[in-house]
Amino acid sequence: MGLIWLALGFAGTALLYASVGFGGGSTYNALLVLVGTDFAVVPVIALICNIVVVTGGSIAYWRAGSLPFKRLWPILILSAPCAWAGGRIPVDRDLFVLLLGVSLLIAGVLMLLQRQDDQRPEPQAETAQHGSAISWPIGMAVGFVSGMVGIGGGIFLAPVLHLLRWDLPRRIAASASLFILVNSLAGLIGQLMKNGTAQSLAIAETHWPLILAVLVGGQIGSRIGASILPQKWVRMATAILILYVAARLLIQR
Repeated sequence: MGLIWLALGFAGTALLYASVGFGGGSTYNALLVLVGTDFAVVPVIALICNIVVVTGGSIAYWRAGSLPFKRLWPILILSAPCAWAGGRIPVDRDLFVLLLGVSLLIAGVLMLLQRQDDQRPEPQAETAQHGSAISWPIGMAVGFVSGMVGIGGGIFLAPVLHLLRWDLPRRIAASASLFILVNSLAGLIGQLMKNGTAQSLAIAETHWPLILAVLVGGQIGSRIGASILPQKWVRMATAILILYVAARLLIQR
């Protein structure tokens, strides 16, 4: 697959993921692996693309007052060091592809099972407190795995928070977006420290069309995609894409 076709794939991925509040790092990783990119820098490229996509969404959620900082900050503080530590761990190609494939498989299933009801009431104080306590170790685990495979982790966190009825759907989407941004930054720092900053960024620079592609696709997804199709349809399409890519990765092994 030439760089132009890969860029189109990245743009389409960013559009779909941004429509449901995610960054797309898991599928960027998979596409890069499938075309034979040096797996040592695959997470670096994917995380940079992730950051580009979710930065705008996080700012938009913040301006709209949808970010529940009081409940979210413990998850961010606990997960970010774990994402950095995960990014620092060396993994060989086979383990990397296995972790990525299994991660995508789990994420796709979680998205298919996710129920989202925008009309549900605010969570009760006792339920909210219980959900927050459970979400902290989950955030740490998600952060660690995300750092290892070069994703933001919101694709795992959001369905779990919905199952816990942690907060209203729009606040969960906002929380997942900021979670992805913070953990992508932490994971990227870990990856750069592991591989060497100058070398990794030099290779990533040669893939600049991919960064431009996700910038365009992410903007379209966040501004237009979700308003054209029902959120359920977009989420189902994203889940099917994730499961397809997971299958390709695991079969390729």
